Amino acid sequence: MSISLEQMRQELYCAVVCDALDQVGLHNQSPRVSLPRQTPKPMGLLVGRCKTTLWADMFHTDPKPYELELKAVDACQPDDVLIAAAGGSMRSGIWGELLTTAAKNRGCIGAIIDGAVRDVDKIAETDFDVFAKGRCLYDSLNRQRVVDLDVPVEIDGVVFSPGDLVFADSDGIVVVPGQVEQEVLRLALEKVHGENKVRDAIRTGMSAVGAFEKFGIL
Repeated sequence: MSISLEQMRQELYCAVVCDALDQVGLHNQSPRVSLPRQTPKPMGLLVGRCKTTLWADMFHTDPKPYELELKAVDACQPDDVLIAAAGGSMRSGIWGELLTTAAKNRGCIGAIIDGAVRDVDKIAETDFDVFAKGRCLYDSLNRQRVVDLDVPVEIDGVVFSPGDLVFADSDGIVVVPGQVEQEVLRLALEKVHGENKVRDAIRTGMSAVGAFEKFGIL
């Protein structure tokens, strides 16, 4: 099936995508660690393609400061979501206003940071969606750096590969491997349509038990 990113944003949400992944036997596609949305503006579903970066803490002077993170943002494509796998480190704010501006100029639509961010008020002015563990004022210089990019990375044991479809909303984050993407999208859309029928039935007086017996959807 063919479904556009815009249609996904209009019709899907993270929980139903996670349920569809369960249906195809993939039960570890959503990090259980909390990475809440950091930008204060209410936004809907973030969905795009993974642009991956792997980060490490450091405790010496960086001989090539910001080298790979700048390469990463300059290589972003439209509808990319930058993934920063930093092992949950809060040593510094590895994502801020300038990286946001650079990535957004390349068409990137959001970032998922397994670590800390800063410049949140400035980022909010750009309508760029950021999910992160938290916030930290310290600059990443000589504290953290990108050690690899465009490779499979892990957040809380969940693998994010370059080009994978990633979803994020207020409930959490879920990633769909490319080899099951079409089937998962089909199942997710089917469940959304089924849930609409269940909701309408309950609103018109059907019991929860009766609705489940009839539709088999919860």
